[in-house]
Amino acid sequence: METLTSAGHSLYFESGLEALKNLLESNKYSKVFILADEHTSEICLPVFQSMMDDFSEFDLIETSAGEENKNIDFCIGIWKTLLDFEADRKSLLINLGGGVITDMGGFIASTYKRGIDFINVPTTLLSQVDASVGGKTGIDIDNVKNMVGTFTLPQMVFIETGFLKTLPKRELLSGFAEMIKHGLIYDKTYYEKLKSTDYLTPSAEDIYRSVEIKNEVVTIDPHEKNLRKILNFGHTIGHAVEGYSLANDENPLTHGEAIAIGFVCEAALSIKNSTLTKEELKDISTYLLSLYPKYHIKKESFDTLLELMQSDKKNEDGNILFSLLENIGKCTFNCRVSTADILSSLDYYNSL
Repeated sequence: METLTSAGHSLYFESGLEALKNLLESNKYSKVFILADEHTSEICLPVFQSMMDDFSEFDLIETSAGEENKNIDFCIGIWKTLLDFEADRKSLLINLGGGVITDMGGFIASTYKRGIDFINVPTTLLSQVDASVGGKTGIDIDNVKNMVGTFTLPQMVFIETGFLKTLPKRELLSGFAEMIKHGLIYDKTYYEKLKSTDYLTPSAEDIYRSVEIKNEVVTIDPHEKNLRKILNFGHTIGHAVEGYSLANDENPLTHGEAIAIGFVCEAALSIKNSTLTKEELKDISTYLLSLYPKYHIKKESFDTLLELMQSDKKNEDGNILFSLLENIGKCTFNCRVSTADILSSLDYYNSL
């Protein structure tokens, strides 16, 4: 078992949920609620209860799965459910699920009666290496990702890789994108190691390294004033593509598929607007296209994508700001990029 301390809360890695058992046995909380979607309540909740010695003293709040449901309407429904169950400020919300559940559940807990405690038990690779770590909570507004939210730390985060056995291949690949990002922005040796790793069976050691990298960054800059912005590499374009796909595609891109497109485009931007070399761009593009299905970014979508980028949270004074690679393993932030360069990066991806 490994434990990481992050800005006042603990991340427990492969702990068997022992610390959670001890917390609940302390009778600190008046009520315990578990938030899950219909998939995690069926597949992951029995695993969770088994690890918790058949713990049953909770009320289950079940919501619909999918990014399209990470919105204010579902939050209102869950707030009303908490009221109906007479949840007070001594209640605890356990978020059991992927990034949608940990993002939305954290937001719900941080705002219900001005804040109740919550714990994240991420069950997807994406949520284990990214969404559940760092204290960001949020929901989407009009296909703009995480537009409303808070910086609120969970009491604890429990990362148990056993949950990954429940995931389909596409979800594993989605989460693997965030692991690749951690290597690209922070650790070239880790990136090179991942290139020879099967995304279907990432090792506990590699997952731990991703969590460690994100934790190091957010501990230095918990409220994203400076260094934490490097974690947004690939996400300015990636989130725009993801939002567009969610609104327009019958089978929308996953988060990982969308940000993989963002990695390629923003690596291309890093040639002119930072110091990435053409050889490094080719390396990144070739590797990502070997993993992720090619997606055609329609020319008629370019204006909509630019509008979505204009709503990005990192922007300042009306300027779209990017986090760009100086080289593989090092990233800079607050980079102003011209509209022409952004459109060229989309054309570059389409040309591959």
